[in-house]
Amino acid sequence: MKPAGAEATATLHDVARAAGVSIKTVSNVINGYQHIRPETRGRVEAAIELLQYKPNRAARSLRSGRTDMIGLIVPDLRNPYFAELADDVMRAARELGFSVLIEQFDLDRESELAALRDAHLRGLDGILHSVLTLEPGDAALLERVPVPMVLLGERIFDSSRDHVTMRNTEGAEAATAHLLGIGRRRILALGSHPDEEVGSPGLRLRGYADALAKAGVALDDALVVPVDLWHRADGADAMRAVLDAGVEFDGVVAFNDSLALGALRVLLERGVHVPDDVAVIGFDDLDETRYSLPALSTIAPGRSEIARTAVELLVARIRGTDDGPPREIFTGFSLVERESTVPRR
Repeated sequence: MKPAGAEATATLHDVARAAGVSIKTVSNVINGYQHIRPETRGRVEAAIELLQYKPNRAARSLRSGRTDMIGLIVPDLRNPYFAELADDVMRAARELGFSVLIEQFDLDRESELAALRDAHLRGLDGILHSVLTLEPGDAALLERVPVPMVLLGERIFDSSRDHVTMRNTEGAEAATAHLLGIGRRRILALGSHPDEEVGSPGLRLRGYADALAKAGVALDDALVVPVDLWHRADGADAMRAVLDAGVEFDGVVAFNDSLALGALRVLLERGVHVPDDVAVIGFDDLDETRYSLPALSTIAPGRSEIARTAVELLVARIRGTDDGPPREIFTGFSLVERESTVPRR
């Protein structure tokens, strides 16, 4: 039920009158301008909630030349990381008065370029683009996109666009060091892409190798397991192949949680006790890792922070409140210890 006095078609004038401020002040609050006294902002926001005021987006678009719509370009929403990232982006954008249009691409360059072309033809105010398959020679294509853009994922090439990413190398090093710290010495690196250095697989393999080197443990190529795609089924297939080959190991650093969950299933099927026989850790801190059996230890890469930082940066570029040089921002990460590496007491 609406509060007494609320109107279904409350106007900007109604909000201004209820808050005891000018229409311009109400407009400034709605549009996120920073230089407004907190008590004034609070009165306006309270009036908006009381009257259930809904801005007329079409009218605002005509006046401002903006749509209050941003695009998010991501690969393969079957990968839970990108699905959860999209949710975080939509929540962060909603807080700033923006809606999100999602463009998904397949895991190939032409599909990614097509998604980029489609996104910038839709009249969006700005674009968040999780780069995956593009190459250094494609940097010029991003420069020609006529709206503000923030890149997500690994820095595959230099660009004049803002970039928000996670600490892949440091996170994988922490995951490997955790297993080394509980006495594991033959640790699988599950998910490598041979000869790749700048993408997530290459960066996470580097972190794995760094941790081994710091602990004085030699890197054994037999323990580095290539996996092309990073879905649960791929992790399961890779683990079956490792077990069938008779490779001896007592730990697994999976390069994402989906690989870890697939591997975990196969270990349990084969009667391998986790973590007593083999300790397993993933990367991404997907929601489902809390509910696997055993619950999966993982690296939380700051996904919500990535989404919030990228959206705030993009909106500042759209609104013209940030016209500084391009930024590269690395978010924090944390090690989440659960039952797959730390037995319950």
